[in-house]
Amino acid sequence: MGTGYEHLELREEAGVLRVWLNRPEVRNAFNGRLIAELAQVFTSIPDRVRAVMLGGAGSVFCAGADLDYMKRIGAMSHEENLRDALALADMLAAVNMCPAPLVGRCQKAAFGGAIGLLACCDSVIATDDAVFAFSEVRLGISPATIAPYVLAKIGETHARDLFLSGERWDARRALAAGLVHLVVPAEELDAAVDAKLAELVQAGPQAARATKRLIREVSGEVTPEQRESTARLIADLRGSDEGREGLSAFLEKRRAGWMTPDGH
Repeated sequence: MGTGYEHLELREEAGVLRVWLNRPEVRNAFNGRLIAELAQVFTSIPDRVRAVMLGGAGSVFCAGADLDYMKRIGAMSHEENLRDALALADMLAAVNMCPAPLVGRCQKAAFGGAIGLLACCDSVIATDDAVFAFSEVRLGISPATIAPYVLAKIGETHARDLFLSGERWDARRALAAGLVHLVVPAEELDAAVDAKLAELVQAGPQAARATKRLIREVSGEVTPEQRESTARLIADLRGSDEGREGLSAFLEKRRAGWMTPDGH
């Protein structure tokens, strides 16, 4: 594996690759560099790797988009927004296509695009105090690029409720919806993740990779056309008057113009 990543930490031992989002000072929030580094790592998983873990350093798995990154998005042209959205879509596709079994380790919170990362994992273990939110609609945008992966995991019924409200939901709801497969107390998270990884490396290495390909082929892969159409949707919304108002309101810590007086 390559070294020298700015926002990721990689550790490989006994056939297991641990990929850590490593921006704990901003709760591992996305920016362009982190997105590019994740894409690079997940498009080059070596054959020797038998299982992969994706986690977040520090107290929070991932808080979604970085504030400085959001400021830059607000100032981008439509073409720049589209390029940025396509980069995010390509990164998610790379994570989803990880050839080895992939375990998500989620503590405390996963918002927006972070839920997309979890949806691309084969198994997800979360702490019982974890909270989740598709907050995009409250910013005047949409969870477009993550939608194909999230819908494949939680189905239309949960997406209709959670995408459209932008409300926060807890680990019990995530478990019931199928996003998360095991919920444990925070102090048991590492042991539970290690136990799952230990189970995964018992499988034949080629059989495990072939079975991942089988699942994608049977259930249907996200197509390049879907990646482009979802990226175009989010780029259009980011550049709209409503999208710019939503992002500005969030950054300025005020209610967006369309919110009711008791909105929050």
